[in-house]
Amino acid sequence: MFPRDFAWGAATSAYQTEGGWQSDGKGPSIWDTFCHEKGRVFGDQNGDVACNSYELWEKDLECIQQLGLTHYRLSFSWARLLPDGTTQHVNQKGVQYYNKVIDDLLTSNVSPMVTLYHFDLPQALQDQGGWKSPGIASLFDNYAQFCFQTFGDRVKLWITINEPQVCAKLGHEDGIHAPGLKEKGTAAYLVGHNMLRAHAMAWHSYNSRYRSEQKGAVSIALNSDWYEPLNQGCPEDTAATERDLAFTLGWFAWPVFVTGDYPEIMRSAIDAQSRKLGYNAASRLPSFSKDESAILGTADFFALNYYTSRKVKPGGGCEKMLCMKGDKDAEEVLDSSWPISGLSWLAVVPDGLRKLLKYIKDTFNNPAIYITENGFSQVGPLQIEDAQRCVYYKDTISEVAKAIQEDGINVRGYFVWSLMDNFEWADGFSVRFGLFHVDFSDLSRTLYQSGREYAKIISKSQSGQSK
Repeated sequence: MFPRDFAWGAATSAYQTEGGWQSDGKGPSIWDTFCHEKGRVFGDQNGDVACNSYELWEKDLECIQQLGLTHYRLSFSWARLLPDGTTQHVNQKGVQYYNKVIDDLLTSNVSPMVTLYHFDLPQALQDQGGWKSPGIASLFDNYAQFCFQTFGDRVKLWITINEPQVCAKLGHEDGIHAPGLKEKGTAAYLVGHNMLRAHAMAWHSYNSRYRSEQKGAVSIALNSDWYEPLNQGCPEDTAATERDLAFTLGWFAWPVFVTGDYPEIMRSAIDAQSRKLGYNAASRLPSFSKDESAILGTADFFALNYYTSRKVKPGGGCEKMLCMKGDKDAEEVLDSSWPISGLSWLAVVPDGLRKLLKYIKDTFNNPAIYITENGFSQVGPLQIEDAQRCVYYKDTISEVAKAIQEDGINVRGYFVWSLMDNFEWADGFSVRFGLFHVDFSDLSRTLYQSGREYAKIISKSQSGQSK
């Protein structure tokens, strides 16, 4: 049985679904810029229209109602609300849009969970240095406070930043996400640092100015795979696994939930690699200033995005130059027994989620946990009767139930990624994660079989019959 007040949700993000990229006074974001450069995205596709949720919100609402969701996770487009990224110019059409979305959800007895930042920085702020600039933290705090003030009377679950590890690494180390920088071994650590500073400032603002009246909760959504040593008895594989966890989940969870600082294993690995390569400047992993908002304790729940698992051994690095791979010295391998979903990286490992939840309980002081994303992709020929995905959700949700009942883990909710097929970043529209299929020629939404099955799971749980 799931708790009666368990949150059953699905998730989307603004750039991936809204479209209307320059409608009604919206400013450009870094993803608008990135997608309009040739060769960045599969088939040179972009999110200019995407699912056109900006104009077709009522259709999305029908999908949400059809599934019987209790919660819906969406993100605000910073550049739609504040076109130049600052509160000096507020776009009232953007405010009206999100007011309608929130009010419609509440009228339908669906609670919104709102992400303030899901990869789409206003281009005006990127032009001033973006997440590499220390000043970004107070700009984000101003934006967050604007949202708390404007929408916080109705929104009670907030995520400040979605997947800072992905933003930092894919956007500033690998260059495959916006803003497309490849500043190996340096920029990602700086970006992650400023994201944590921004998150902490926003949390403290909420805590001191809005919490007593609005009574909501604020967190940061962290992505992690589950990692296990390739050879269980091998000390080198075990150490590599610990490093992998530290460089992925620990990078952000350790400062917020454990010590207020980065994992020692992460800093020592980075500094050792710097010495080895003759890099004698200050540590590439910045330090938190005592004069700034404390990072420790700045999450009211643990928000986890989980997709897959990996076996780990040492290696996989670029030996002769500074880079995150060399710092981490951990090579990830797939177990041949794991089925693969449409994407080569997405091995299907439902029990990895239960193991990761147990690790979070034991390592991060038994927090309340929302699984804010979990999903299964389809590529190639369209299958509305997506039997493999049905099995995936059934098995995964069963592992979540075991985590609650047998492991005593305080899981409060589960959000499928995604409500509907959408613009899947560098993969464009070639990858489908939806509970609803979107035909991008006419933007019609059609329920997948997995959507029907998910609706049944929710309905059973709501009536107290779930096993």
